[in-house]
Amino acid sequence: MTVPHTSKPASIAEKIFVLIAVCSAAAVMPLTFTGPAVALPAISAELGGSPIAHNWVTNAFMLTFGSTLMAAGALADSYGRKRIFLCGLAAFILFSGGLAFSPDIIWFDGLRALQGFGAAAAFSGGMASLAQEFDGKERMRAFSLVGASFGVGLAFGPMASGMVIEAFGWRAIFALVLGLAIIAFVFGAIFLTETRDPEAKGLDWLGAISFTLALSLFTYGVLRAPESGWGDALTLGLILGSALLIALFCFIEHLVKRPMLDLTLFRYPRFVGVQLLAAAPAYAFVVLLILLPVRFVGIERLSAVAAGQMMIALSGPLLILPIAAGLLTRWLPAATICSVGLVISAAGLFWLAHIPVGSDHVALITPLLTIGIGISLPWGLMDGLAVSVVPKERAGMATGIFSTTRVAGEGVALAIVSAVLSALTRSYLGTGHGAMVAAQRLVTGDLNGAGQALSGMGELELIHAYNSAFGLLLWFLTGITILTAIVIFTFMGRGSGEAREAAEESIAV
Repeated sequence: MTVPHTSKPASIAEKIFVLIAVCSAAAVMPLTFTGPAVALPAISAELGGSPIAHNWVTNAFMLTFGSTLMAAGALADSYGRKRIFLCGLAAFILFSGGLAFSPDIIWFDGLRALQGFGAAAAFSGGMASLAQEFDGKERMRAFSLVGASFGVGLAFGPMASGMVIEAFGWRAIFALVLGLAIIAFVFGAIFLTETRDPEAKGLDWLGAISFTLALSLFTYGVLRAPESGWGDALTLGLILGSALLIALFCFIEHLVKRPMLDLTLFRYPRFVGVQLLAAAPAYAFVVLLILLPVRFVGIERLSAVAAGQMMIALSGPLLILPIAAGLLTRWLPAATICSVGLVISAAGLFWLAHIPVGSDHVALITPLLTIGIGISLPWGLMDGLAVSVVPKERAGMATGIFSTTRVAGEGVALAIVSAVLSALTRSYLGTGHGAMVAAQRLVTGDLNGAGQALSGMGELELIHAYNSAFGLLLWFLTGITILTAIVIFTFMGRGSGEAREAAEESIAV
């Protein structure tokens, strides 16, 4: 049940401006994590810092964004969706502006974390508000446009960021983010209607704190492992502490009357399958949005613009193919479409693994397209499936859990993949402290720093070690993606008719 502050029906023009506000906020999100990835070599060169600090440039945002989505949704229900949307955008604008003036990497990483909190509030409040402004098929069309806006930001964000970096420097990339966020804030403030859930009982603070701390400790432990070793006492303590906090979180959620996460939902096998589906793009696609720009700019010495253009081959299919995936549900079960899409992505990853660093970049276009085409198939169905696999009265919580799984999974995946790539690179560089430092520098795109750390090794040898490690990493990602496709097909294969109907509705236009 939702109580609006006004009963006056919104006009068509007002609804359009509401849609512009939420779509602008949605387009900001991919810009926020792909832009700094393109700029990472320039950021690290100017602000300095350790390789761990450079990894936090991306991970700090994704960690706080993903871990607080459910909490932000609960706050929106309790205190007003418009209010949380605007407060989140205001914080996002403030911290994004601060990033452009960061004096060092510590300030930058801290502001990235705070930026993630604002983004979570804006995203949760905006999506919840949109659900109240539109009904029936209009709501489905509205959410489809929001998804398309996210796809536009994902497809063209790296290229736009690259052009800005070359013309004005890396600090100017936040002007793109600020422009869209300000548009969202102004239109949202004027045209959104305030709504809230009168039955909401506030935030499950203990659950929110334990969940966020668990993700933070795990991510920090994984990021510091390449430098300190997996047997390091602090690293092990961080990972063990994360496990204990997750156990505490589950215990808390069993006790509270209105939990942030209703654990009984995991009794539904197809709900579990959808959560795995939410995490699948993290390994098959999202980590490449961060790793490839670093490789192109830092290791292969492409310009930021050229790197952004290459990334269009990877993310461009998301502009069109998710709608085609919805149309395919008229003839094929959603579980089949999603699994086949992941297998196609795995084929692209396998293909990409066989193209060495420094090859003609035209050779990369087809495997990148293959990955993008494959991931577009489940991408277009995931949101509809998230609510189709649980009872209707739990649809809101199911959506919140799904969004959290997707975004938090991306942050965790990036931390793990970065650590694995560093460990693999070090194995090709030899033993000793110099090899460790050089591997970490290479992973963050700092080829010159790697050469200084390992002065006895030439640039070609360093690139060869990175190339071998990157290829093995892609094999690893290929295997995970294929395994995930099999598990998803097994868990979601039953009751495909219901999923098909829900998926069709989710992309109705």
